[in-house]
Amino acid sequence: MDLLNTLVDKGLRRELPSREEALAVLATSDDELLDVVAAAGKVRRQWFGRRVKLNYLVNLKSGLCPEDCSYCSQRLGSTAGILKYTWLKPDEASQAAAAGVAGGAKRVCLVASGRGPTDRDVDRVGKTIEAIKEQNEGVEVCACLGLLSDGQAERLREAGADAYNHNLNTSEGTYGEITTTHTYQDRVDTVQKAHAAGLSACSGLIAGMGESDEDLVDVVYALRELDSDSVPVNFLIPFEGTPLAKEWNLTPQRCLRILAMVRFVCPDVEVRIAGGREVHLRSMQPLALNIANSIFLGDYLTSEGQAGQADLDMIADAGFEVEGAGTTTLPKHRADALAAAAGAAGGCGSHSSGGCGSEASAGCGSHAEAGGGCGPCGGHAPAAEAAPEAEPAAEAVPGARTDLVAVRRRGAGTELAPNA
Repeated sequence: MDLLNTLVDKGLRRELPSREEALAVLATSDDELLDVVAAAGKVRRQWFGRRVKLNYLVNLKSGLCPEDCSYCSQRLGSTAGILKYTWLKPDEASQAAAAGVAGGAKRVCLVASGRGPTDRDVDRVGKTIEAIKEQNEGVEVCACLGLLSDGQAERLREAGADAYNHNLNTSEGTYGEITTTHTYQDRVDTVQKAHAAGLSACSGLIAGMGESDEDLVDVVYALRELDSDSVPVNFLIPFEGTPLAKEWNLTPQRCLRILAMVRFVCPDVEVRIAGGREVHLRSMQPLALNIANSIFLGDYLTSEGQAGQADLDMIADAGFEVEGAGTTTLPKHRADALAAAAGAAGGCGSHSSGGCGSEASAGCGSHAEAGGGCGPCGGHAPAAEAAPEAEPAAEAVPGARTDLVAVRRRGAGTELAPNA
């Protein structure tokens, strides 16, 4: 297939495909799907071999967000029956993170619901980063706290953060249809602040919100232009109690095409299968590892993932290997560029523990779960409080797999052991 040969050649040279070529990937037929996966796999192996990076989420503060992101179970007005709790203490967050590291996670992602952190919140997260790094030598830490004010990215880097996540989620042209309480440009500005501070930028998208192929291509091209080191690809989890509860638009085949398009446009970055993979890829998850080189281990922000051991078995059975802590995730040219940027910004927060790292979905914080994260500040609550369960759907949606959507009831904010 001439299209795929062209895309492989461009991917191996880090050359940007045309918009027409990217759209053509999304338009391929099911008969061509394995060829698409194989072509994307060639590009993936060129830059990342057969390694799979494991990331682990710790939800520092859950629910009660003042933002109105339509996909999010923590949004203003959500009636989804999620866990709600205020800030975890640093030692509690560190204990939660340790479970993920013990399960093989190389990076811990600290997420807090809300529009963005106060300076006090940044101090609190800084203490949490310090506690995690003291107990887990060599671990990378990515913060995901929402929209950043001037100087906050620098303070997070100084506290030891390796990366900052803030997803664009969808195209600029349709962003206002998804969220009205902040703008697309607000998100772009936060990613740029992270870059300027010498943090590795992590920014991705949510697929399945009713967007067009053109919207998907637009947001992925924007992510390439922002030069994100990591691109989480979230698949909408249609939580009952949110405005997008009836948006069941994805099939496993569609998800694979989207991942392949992202790989071709962003050939040498960490492409991460994030929230919703169990719901929408289902038994096709191992095939997706031929395209993406990174996943989240275990549970997400407000929803449960498959068992952590099942993730590890899936990676091994598919012929891949878990990326070790001593391995640099990014290809050398990107890792060198990141180190230079960190040096120009005044060094990397993680130098004291061994160097910079590289880097999902939460509303403003925007990390790793399409249907999961944003809330106001407050003191710590030792036990999580669950909101009332949402009313059942009035009518079934064809193709809906609501049986696969499970609200997280364990791990951070609860007395139960985490899934890692």
